[in-house]
Amino acid sequence: MKKIEAPTLELAYAKAASEFGCSVTALQVEIIRFPSKGILGMFKKSAIIVANLPQSTPSATSPLSSSPETFSKESSESVYEPALEPEEVVLDEKFYEQEDDFGEEGYYDQLSAQECADEVKIQINELFRDICFDIDDVQVSVYDENTLLIEFTGPDAALMIGKEGYRYKALSYMLFNWINAVYGMQLRLEIAEFLKNQEESIARYLVGVCDMIDHEGRAQTKVLDGVLVQIALKQLRERYPDRYVAIRSTRDGGKFIVINSYHEY
Repeated sequence: MKKIEAPTLELAYAKAASEFGCSVTALQVEIIRFPSKGILGMFKKSAIIVANLPQSTPSATSPLSSSPETFSKESSESVYEPALEPEEVVLDEKFYEQEDDFGEEGYYDQLSAQECADEVKIQINELFRDICFDIDDVQVSVYDENTLLIEFTGPDAALMIGKEGYRYKALSYMLFNWINAVYGMQLRLEIAEFLKNQEESIARYLVGVCDMIDHEGRAQTKVLDGVLVQIALKQLRERYPDRYVAIRSTRDGGKFIVINSYHEY
């Protein structure tokens, strides 16, 4: 009996047949785990099977070790017959409950915000366990009923921000797509108080923009970085819920925000 692991079930079956030196149909196979693609490459799982070759199976005897007298046409056919599709293995229903698809409604829809935070904390610390940066345990908490707060701290945490926040943006995009797809939650990512500092910086800049809106009824911001434009958009929409606040793009791809009255659109 051998435990076989491979990226797909097909490769696992082929590997087992190769190791036993027989056809796939001669094997007794139990599927331990089905493969999973994971989310954006994270939490990817390979297929695991346990294969066994019954001693009574004629193909267990290699044709090379057989004498000419005993190597009959019938045994030759049994050894070299084309490989057929393996017999389907029926698993216990509990297996499917554990391996439920992330995107399907069911288990994850029933979790509370705190339960989501607890699960994300376990998985995200497992993900970053072997990272080259010296960071503390990643903290995950409930920011509000629809948002999880993820905090990276530690001696090297600031290095995860990157020049002009490029690592921060990439990590934020990756984590949001995972958490939103699996748990239906929003994300607030804090790395070494980077987000807090950016929010304070934008708040100071928007003082002059808000003065113009209050006096003239309309305004637009300067071109802002990807992280800053989202922060500014949130702050302006919270301050002017009755106005049209939207992101616009320049010809070279820069982003800025326009603020107008709704009747102008």
